[in-house]
Amino acid sequence: CKETQKNENNYESSMDESATIYFNGDIITMDGESPTYEEAVVSKEGKIAYVGTLEKAESQFKNAKKHDLKGATMLPAFLDGHGHMFSVGLVSMFANLLPPPDGPSSDINAVVKTLIEFNNSEDGKWTFNKFGWIIGNGYDDSQLAEKDHPKATDLDKVSTDYPVLIAHQSGHLGSMNTKALELMGWTSKDTPNPKEGKLRRNADGTPNGVLEENAFFTVFFKIVGKADDEVNAKAVKLGQEQYAQNGYLTAQDGRTTPDQVKAIEKEAQRGNLYIDVVSYPDMRMNGAYDFFNSTVYSSDHTYKNGFRLGGVKLTLDGSPQGKTAWLTQHYHIAPPGEKPDYKGFPIMSDSLANSYVSDAFKNKWQILCHTNGDAAIDQYLNAIEKAQEQFNYDDHRTVIIHGQTIRKDQIERAASLNVDVSLFPMHTFYWGDWHVASVLGHPRADYISPCVDALAAGLNITSHHDAPVTFPNSMRVLDATVNRVTRSGVILGPEQRLSAYKGLKTLTAWAAHQYFEEDTKGTLTEGKNADFVILDKNPLKIDPL
Repeated sequence: CKETQKNENNYESSMDESATIYFNGDIITMDGESPTYEEAVVSKEGKIAYVGTLEKAESQFKNAKKHDLKGATMLPAFLDGHGHMFSVGLVSMFANLLPPPDGPSSDINAVVKTLIEFNNSEDGKWTFNKFGWIIGNGYDDSQLAEKDHPKATDLDKVSTDYPVLIAHQSGHLGSMNTKALELMGWTSKDTPNPKEGKLRRNADGTPNGVLEENAFFTVFFKIVGKADDEVNAKAVKLGQEQYAQNGYLTAQDGRTTPDQVKAIEKEAQRGNLYIDVVSYPDMRMNGAYDFFNSTVYSSDHTYKNGFRLGGVKLTLDGSPQGKTAWLTQHYHIAPPGEKPDYKGFPIMSDSLANSYVSDAFKNKWQILCHTNGDAAIDQYLNAIEKAQEQFNYDDHRTVIIHGQTIRKDQIERAASLNVDVSLFPMHTFYWGDWHVASVLGHPRADYISPCVDALAAGLNITSHHDAPVTFPNSMRVLDATVNRVTRSGVILGPEQRLSAYKGLKTLTAWAAHQYFEEDTKGTLTEGKNADFVILDKNPLKIDPL
């Protein structure tokens, strides 16, 4: 018996060598309504094996490796409330047209200059050879000196021989040069608007190059549909890098095309995912439903090689900063060519929206729905109520994505329907001043992403970056959720600011709930995944600003 016990002890000691003790820092468990600190956390074989005192950790795991935090702060890893991991990597291959502080585009000349320089670079030549277009991403008319979109005549300065497409930072608009308009056959004043989209026009009625919603998507998806295996592998690699560098070890791909689902799955099978990726195929695209009858989908939310389908994605309107979101009250200042009472527009009819939400509930698929305008949110909530009455899908965790102009009565209704909401407080920094001056005006602008009221109503909330609309910068997400400071330094809607601890909950415990993963992620708890973030400072102990 003694020899047997001796062998067991030796076995346990050797197994301890696979364990790591984290200590000597602010270890925040993120479990509970207020901050809880522990002295030590032990990870072993990918799981959290112990949380508690350092003395007990060292006594139970005698041969474990030691990781001295040296005063740093340790948290559970962040989960992406909403973003587009594959697209983050994809647009990294295009010219960066973002405005400061994320890019160089402060005016239209800077957009043109950046495109020319990129096209002459090795990266630009590689991208052109792959796609046959000169492509840029991230310009923002609200931040350009001209307060306008580059037109075809502007982009003709980049090239008249090759097509040029640039994507608006919102991802819902874009602009193209004359060559691209010719390739698309969009040159005449009699050219009709694409279904569910608009071509902005010159005074004579001819398209001026600016594309809204499906007009832009028609071109963009046609281009990226040319992506080959090398492009796809590079997109997954670059996307993962940006997420992991910002502490996100669960990334969302929140509107995946069928080709992109296949590309991410292929990289997963190759063993190239080192973070978890959850995909929500766009349910309006041909072939999206087929994945749910394949081995890539599991109804119990388990991963295969770091990848799983989480459910489906639906889009009911556009962008508030681009003035394509669907509102019940008119925009503060209508976009060019629209009447003063312009309210944006829906993507689809009520009956079609009802049908898609019904499909999700019938199949017990989680559905994420892009709804920025309050009219679109009304349409979505109506569809959810009808589907729930028909199919009684209780734990659906249906998510309102963005909800920028959500009203207080809609918050209460969403809570009654057990809907989650992933809000976008980063708008307060990036477009808060624009919302006040042009999009919504006071008081509507002050109420964008009302986190405090959503929590008070009992909603589970997350806070997101919607990358590549912005970079997947977790600390800027946290800053906006806590501070709501605009570019000009104004605090927009101060009563909707969350505490730093609650801001972190939107990235951890509450985000894990949104993913149906609260049993494995979101807090430092024994048995959960050993997914960690280490920060140089404690967000709970610094000045919130």
